[in-house]
Amino acid sequence: MPRRKAAIKREVLPDPLYGSDQVAKFINVVMRAGKKSIAEKIVYSALTTFTERLKKEHKTEDDSDKGGKGGRGGRSSAPVAKSKPVASSAAHATYSNEEILDTLHKSLSNIAPTVEVKSRRVGGATYQVPIEVAADRGLALAMRWVVQAAKGRSEKTMALRLAAELYDAYLGRGASIKTRDDVHRMAKANQAFAHYRW
Repeated sequence: MPRRKAAIKREVLPDPLYGSDQVAKFINVVMRAGKKSIAEKIVYSALTTFTERLKKEHKTEDDSDKGGKGGRGGRSSAPVAKSKPVASSAAHATYSNEEILDTLHKSLSNIAPTVEVKSRRVGGATYQVPIEVAADRGLALAMRWVVQAAKGRSEKTMALRLAAELYDAYLGRGASIKTRDDVHRMAKANQAFAHYRW
């Protein structure tokens, strides 16, 4: 129980491009030193790059399924991959907002934890007690973990790092997924103290 009254939930205005609360929150997580316009450019660029990469991967999978052997098909698709990110300004015309928002939501929901541990002090001893995570908190943690994992990547720009981390999360791999697994493992290890939650 908090010692003071509970914090009031502030309403976040939807972002201007997609009209989504989730994207607006994601922009706020990426933002540093109040530079929101830079954060918007990073997030929008990352989302278009991420969606382009997903579409390209699905297309190459479909081509390889149709082509049979596909030995040369993999080589011929490499030049297309290099020329594709240059045309990122036309990405909004190619992909609908719903597709982009769906891919973002799937990536974040893959990362969002279902349980976490919290410290509880009982009779002079501190226990790590596993508790269930609310949906809002789960998404907030997922956004934080994605940004933190993206910072540790080796791509040139933050937009490319963020796009690569979202892509990895979409496929169920990467540093942010590892963070979620660690949290789940910690909660499972401390399952014996679950009766201390209140």
